[in-house]
Amino acid sequence: MPDRAPQQVDRQLPTDEARDLISLVRDIAQREIVPSAAEEEDAGRFPREVFTLLSDAGLLGLPYDAEFGGGEQPYEVYLQVLEELAAARLTVGLGVSVHTLASYALATYGTKEQQTEHLPAMLGGGLLGAYCLSEPASGSDAASLRTKAVRDGDDWVITGTKAWITHGGIADFCTVMARTGEDGPRGITAFLVPGDAEGLSAAVPEKKMGLKGSPTAQVHLDGVRVPDARRIGEEGQGFAIALSALESGWLGIAACAIGVAQAALDEAVSYAAERRQFGKPIADFQGLRFMLADMATQIEAGRALYLTAARLRDAGLPFAKQAAMAKLHCTDTAMRVTTDAVQILGGYGYTADFPAERYMREAKVLQIVEGTNQIQRMVIARHLAGPEER
Repeated sequence: MPDRAPQQVDRQLPTDEARDLISLVRDIAQREIVPSAAEEEDAGRFPREVFTLLSDAGLLGLPYDAEFGGGEQPYEVYLQVLEELAAARLTVGLGVSVHTLASYALATYGTKEQQTEHLPAMLGGGLLGAYCLSEPASGSDAASLRTKAVRDGDDWVITGTKAWITHGGIADFCTVMARTGEDGPRGITAFLVPGDAEGLSAAVPEKKMGLKGSPTAQVHLDGVRVPDARRIGEEGQGFAIALSALESGWLGIAACAIGVAQAALDEAVSYAAERRQFGKPIADFQGLRFMLADMATQIEAGRALYLTAARLRDAGLPFAKQAAMAKLHCTDTAMRVTTDAVQILGGYGYTADFPAERYMREAKVLQIVEGTNQIQRMVIARHLAGPEER
């Protein structure tokens, strides 16, 4: 059975331009993404043509400056676009979020010359990015990364392996964090590496329980040479840049999670209204009605939480604690809501004939990527009680 179109969320948007933008995204989602989502996910096919379309429509650089090809939209609007895309297909929503994350370092810390040279193609030229921080032995403990960049004249030579890289093997550019100095966070520097650089390669993509259409792979850097002009920020500033990017990235994951949860709720409501048992729709049974009510309430709370954090960011105020809370709450909500959706559909929910089981498999990874929810709890606790004693 094909995926049903998600209900339209009643959004509170700040401008007419934002309302038109959401209408455009919904039109693209229903025409170009939803009809083939289930089949392509099952086949593990990445929809590169959809990302080309999104780039042509100006949707791959929404939060960045118009001067360099961005949409100059507030995060409050950008995140709701992500939610719409993720509800249609998480591979697309998450892919846009990761591309935005990969573009963040240059857009925020790059020099004017670097931005002028590279950003227009990154934001509106059909390119797709990857964010290369994690390694096989340094995931949550990212400051212990071992990929090394050694200065050689006006160039840097980068050697190492990155792990769990979304768009690994298909990205046109990679934002790479590499060690240029001492151990620990102060010895890390950020680089913009072309996807076709000599010595850059990717392993066979990981075989995953969900999100099969989005390639996740190790990225190998074997003596990759990049000019110093592609160093982003100062030497030793890379870890601070990485963490700053992730704080915004958490909001992207939160919005994607709410999109998946909303799609699962819509599926559950539609099924419950159609499925009859004991002579009436199962939506008339109080136990199930209460499940739907709880699911909807959790989704609305998650949406409000990520929008609150986004508005703080847009106002130039500290938002890291709220971003961690949003990532934690929204992804946990997605897991609960998608599990309940499978339960409401009963045996049908466990089959691939309905999208509920796919939503549940996809929701799980959102509790892991860009900082596990255990790490998010640590971040929140540090804001409340200060750093842990060592």
